[in-house]
Amino acid sequence: MHVLIVFACYMASAARSAPLPESSSALVEDPQFQEILQRSRSLTQKILDSIPDTHRSCVHTETLQLNSSENAKLATMASTIGIPRAPVLRAVSENFTLEAGLRAMHDGLQLHQELLTSISPRLGMKNKLAVLISDVRDLKIQIVKMQKMTQMQAAVPPMSTSVELRLPGDYEVQVAAHLTLVQLQVFSQDVARCLRSLDLSNDDEKES
Repeated sequence: MHVLIVFACYMASAARSAPLPESSSALVEDPQFQEILQRSRSLTQKILDSIPDTHRSCVHTETLQLNSSENAKLATMASTIGIPRAPVLRAVSENFTLEAGLRAMHDGLQLHQELLTSISPRLGMKNKLAVLISDVRDLKIQIVKMQKMTQMQAAVPPMSTSVELRLPGDYEVQVAAHLTLVQLQVFSQDVARCLRSLDLSNDDEKES
């Protein structure tokens, strides 16, 4: 099921990250990389902090709650509406390279930017959503900067994120906004966890 799979990916990523492979260590230790990383962490936290308020401003159907166990029951509707799953994001390791992690972050952010932008014209209250879309875009820009530092960003073409949602009525619009924000919250938590594992400014934090 769509939401359950996303949730499972989130739970899997909660495991404590392994030490960085040697191939990534030199780049991660670069002060410029760490500076971009800090900006990325701040933006990620800003996104996470703003999602609940954005949800309250956009989703007015009482049965659609951001952190509800009932969300799993909407998996069929997610498929019907056409909401793609977010890329799987894991901690950087020998089996999941820094380049792969940055690519997953970029593609996931691009996906959610496209989804929110597609839904926005059908919603009434858009101010908070517009700010969230802007923050997602700004975080994606920071991820691109880190990708450029790896000099590997052109090796694999970016994921196609063109979305065509099927939204025949207001209820489908509400469900689409709801599920997109639910998925963005889970994905952003994974981004935050992955970025934290790369942050050398506070090694003790990684143990928490």
